[in-house]
Amino acid sequence: MKKILVTVLAVIMAMGMIFGMTACDNTNVDTESKGVKELPALAGLENPDYSDLVIPAGFKVGLICLHGENSTYDKNFIDAFKSATKELGIADENVIIKINIDEDAPCYDAAKDLVDAGCKVIFADSFGHEDWILQAAIEFPDVQFCHATGTQAHTAEVANFHNAFASIYEGRYLAGVAAGLKIKEMIDNGETVNGIKVTAQNAKIGYVGAHPYAEVISGYTSFYLGAKSIVPTVTMDVSYTGSWYDEAKEKETANKLMEGGCILISQHADSMGAPSACEAKGVPNVSYNGSTYKNCPETFIVSSKINWAPYYKMAIAATIKGEAIPADYTGTLKSGSVQLSEINLDVAAEGTIEKLVEVRDAIVAGTLKIFDTSKFTVTIVDTGNWETSMNTNATVDANGKLTAYMADVDSDANFTGDTNAVENGIFTESSKRSAPYFDVIVDGITIK
Repeated sequence: MKKILVTVLAVIMAMGMIFGMTACDNTNVDTESKGVKELPALAGLENPDYSDLVIPAGFKVGLICLHGENSTYDKNFIDAFKSATKELGIADENVIIKINIDEDAPCYDAAKDLVDAGCKVIFADSFGHEDWILQAAIEFPDVQFCHATGTQAHTAEVANFHNAFASIYEGRYLAGVAAGLKIKEMIDNGETVNGIKVTAQNAKIGYVGAHPYAEVISGYTSFYLGAKSIVPTVTMDVSYTGSWYDEAKEKETANKLMEGGCILISQHADSMGAPSACEAKGVPNVSYNGSTYKNCPETFIVSSKINWAPYYKMAIAATIKGEAIPADYTGTLKSGSVQLSEINLDVAAEGTIEKLVEVRDAIVAGTLKIFDTSKFTVTIVDTGNWETSMNTNATVDANGKLTAYMADVDSDANFTGDTNAVENGIFTESSKRSAPYFDVIVDGITIK
């Protein structure tokens, strides 16, 4: 009898150990993972047919990148370039990619190398490449040069030099809506994040920005306005790293923002630094330029990105056909140039997909304007020092509503405001040129 009892106890203990090990291997055993899900396709998505495009024998194209595939930013360009050229039927050996090209004289050297290699269209992916790409365009008029994020094409008037960007603020706004829904859910459920019980009064987002450029400011403002449309009391702290890609600095910055009370983090910087910091502390994260779900399944919500493939295909097809490439090209949600990644259903709030579809459709229909000046207020601070002054190009009414803003559209070294960007109560981002010029600091956002 004693032996039987001992045997039974041993079996029970063994079963307990098995179950215990199973629990250790899967911290979510009590909740089945919902995984990720794509948004339903946009009705009326523009999709030009290039099936009848005949690629000339030996036709070559080149891409110049600031970093390599270790950067989420550059990887996004590279992936789209490979996808677009494959779809068009350009042989792999005629697709040349140069990585780790500094924003200096080496950029011109890289462009010249691509010309010498026989490339007919050359793309470059970083803001600081522009002067060198423009120099190459002037020197080699028979080659088309397409520069992403640049500002000079509409004033340089060099026929074979072009700028391109996308209305990524639309994607950032949508990502902000997803963030707002998550914050609202945490408030409603009385959740605690990183030791902070989330309430409407302490609903503060942290944002890791690379540089205080219009591109970054436009992005984080649209993200903030998207979150604010769901949680009106939300605020946001922004910290700049001073670099597009510095994983250690981005991680440190994210950690400082979380230490300062931020209960959700987003970014405009190119490494996994911020997402990994969030994953370590269990703080929800909205990333950029691609999903971080694989590495951060417990905290990733969604990501916005520019899909460069439509632009690549358009520019290559135009070159082959002898047609003009726009001096400024702005991709949109409707052209498939602005996209959201899949949504992580294990972290995103219930109803996120349905709400994002609703808001996306309103943006495309034109019934929702991201930078509607009735949705935010602005405070002008003029200290007489450009480093500490804020919004000095703005005109506001007694209630802080932005009524006019002299944006630096025709870029110059002094960033002089030259164009009123406010029309009929809307800040008309990316309509005067493709690259963003919204650099207003709206109330509710604090630069740390």
